[in-house]
Amino acid sequence: MIPAIRKKYNESFTQQKYQAFLQELNNVHPGAIEFRVAETPIFIPRNFTEKILSACENIVDIIADEKFKKLTEKSIPKNLIVPNENEHSHFICFDFGICINEEGEYEPQLVEMQGFASLFAYEAMLPDIHRKHFYTPHGFSKYLNGYHKDSYIHLLKDIIVAHEKPEHVILLEIFPEKQKTRVDFFCTRDFLGIQPVCLTKLIKEGRKLFYINKGTKIEIRRIYNRLIFDDLMHQSPDVQEKGKILFEDLDVTWIAHPNWFYRISKYTLPFIHHPYVPKTFFLNEVKQIPSDLDNYVLKPLFSFAGQGVVIDVSKEDIEKVKDPENWILQRKVKYADVIETPDIPAKAELRIFYFWKDSAARPVAANNLARISKGKMIGVRYNKDKEWVGGSFCLFEQ
Repeated sequence: MIPAIRKKYNESFTQQKYQAFLQELNNVHPGAIEFRVAETPIFIPRNFTEKILSACENIVDIIADEKFKKLTEKSIPKNLIVPNENEHSHFICFDFGICINEEGEYEPQLVEMQGFASLFAYEAMLPDIHRKHFYTPHGFSKYLNGYHKDSYIHLLKDIIVAHEKPEHVILLEIFPEKQKTRVDFFCTRDFLGIQPVCLTKLIKEGRKLFYINKGTKIEIRRIYNRLIFDDLMHQSPDVQEKGKILFEDLDVTWIAHPNWFYRISKYTLPFIHHPYVPKTFFLNEVKQIPSDLDNYVLKPLFSFAGQGVVIDVSKEDIEKVKDPENWILQRKVKYADVIETPDIPAKAELRIFYFWKDSAARPVAANNLARISKGKMIGVRYNKDKEWVGGSFCLFEQ
């Protein structure tokens, strides 16, 4: 996106540097990174950062409004409502595709958002290792709003651990050692001192939860939630049965509370009107099917990681949907080929991390991740056997 910097980075890149980078990255937690790590970060000019944050702040206005809970009261499946919801999500992630508008200018377009955690800790480790092996331009930072690595980790600790001792805080997942994002769980343990704990290992006594650590039973007071209920629904009957305890009245604080996964999600998109947010409609409210369906994408509300998304939408696809109230029709985001690589240009999507402390009136943008693609969609299955694709991060011009 910044031609001179892109040129200098590409010219200084070598496979030897890349392999050395991967080796050091993988040595932190051997065998924990299953996804492909891209050869390059994305260099974001200041004016593009301003566009992204203007869209984010506009959406935050809606989320921070006192009427937001009522607006999204139908967003949570009735069988998945968790008691003791707090007043706001501790995390909001905004996913933007990098596009080019009709005037030939770069612009962000919102793809999705989530009131849920992301690779927060891994993304604090990655740039430090990357910087050792590759050219990093002066005057650029991975962080936003004046944050740096130390202050960013302090912010994470304030939100996740808060006033508790780390042993009373857990990172909750289903079989965390098998998840593709497990490197982030291990980095979270490194930075915050909290343990990844499997749902199946929880012990319930009355309203309290416990886990076993090195033979000692320890009370759980705060849960850093990384468990997605859609994943739970695909587990074996015994794991699903164990998961029922999450819907009970427990004496724990959720970080972030699971209900926010649904409130801040694809469900929220139809309520947002902004130049950098594609027009989105609940399918049951579409009175007339658009004549240019090739410019739309059909998405189920309650799915994760792109499951069930219909990219090339036909009239028949819409007509066979049996529960249109649980689907959205969204104007398609047309990613631009913005990153020059040694063979063909790549597309990119970036995720902005917002964090919301209990004492704050609004959340604040602090960090990011990026995904680079040469396939039809962003994601591993669309980028097999390709290079200069995969997980990465943005460096913002300061």
